[in-house]
Amino acid sequence: MNANPPACEDDIHEIALAMPFTTVVTTPSGRPVYQVGQKSYVFFRSPRKDAADPVTGERYDDVVVFWVAGEAEKQGLVQDPSTPFFTTPHFDGHPSVLLRLSRVGELGLDELREVIEDAWLARASARRGRDWLRTHPQP
Repeated sequence: MNANPPACEDDIHEIALAMPFTTVVTTPSGRPVYQVGQKSYVFFRSPRKDAADPVTGERYDDVVVFWVAGEAEKQGLVQDPSTPFFTTPHFDGHPSVLLRLSRVGELGLDELREVIEDAWLARASARRGRDWLRTHPQP
């Protein structure tokens, strides 16, 4: 049995919902936005012109946005060729990375969990973050 199975879309929802103080808001297009303290940390994005197939120009309909702690973490994820994360000029200076659902299986479940937990920590209040870290020490 694989100790770190490939991640899937359902894992995103399950992990995000398991984070404390999480609420889910649904966009007008019916896409979920996971929030902590009314701050988004994971959201399923509507198709936008900045994220499109380079050959056909068709807008990607499966982009998920994950907050990160800062530019260094963002660059570490998007510049690492072993990850499926990317960014677009629209997100220049924004502490987040993008992932196409069609590529989520390139991440192991543990990797996805870490990205979502880090996204939550980036947006949670300092007190909530400290409380959570006290019971979930980071490696």
